Amino acid sequence: MPEIPDSLQIPPQERRAALDECYQHISEWKVAMPPAVPLVLDFGLGDFDRFGLYEFWIANEMEAGYCGKYMFVKDGQMCPRHCHRIKHETFFVMKGALRVTMDNEEFVLKEGETLAIAPNQVHSFEGIGPTLMLELSMPCDPSDNVFEQPEAMAWLHRNIGVPAASA
Repeated sequence: MPEIPDSLQIPPQERRAALDECYQHISEWKVAMPPAVPLVLDFGLGDFDRFGLYEFWIANEMEAGYCGKYMFVKDGQMCPRHCHRIKHETFFVMKGALRVTMDNEEFVLKEGETLAIAPNQVHSFEGIGPTLMLELSMPCDPSDNVFEQPEAMAWLHRNIGVPAASA
């Protein structure tokens, strides 16, 4: 997995409180999670309750060509509009529901439903209630993300050196 700098995450004190809330839902659902400490991200937008998510990495095998991770979003919490230049991904909703916008079409994904997202398809998703999903994809390289919001691209640039031409 590419090294993910700690600076990508929300501040430690906020992170602890956010994780407590997340783990409460996961415990109620009785879902086994990978042993890794999750990433708690706000995409540099400074409003974690509105723009953020939690990523629990299972595997990110660059050479073997696959990635698997759980992602958790709170009710009303959104991953902002973005696309991936190379990565193809498939979402599987395990608990809750997602409001997904893809290529300017909005729909709802419910428990047990899947959605494939091809490279360069602009998408965002928002929790309808607390939601846990599994992402199966090509390897995840943060520099492959292209966010529509300039602040999110600046955050990537500051933290992982995404070239300015990508912004």
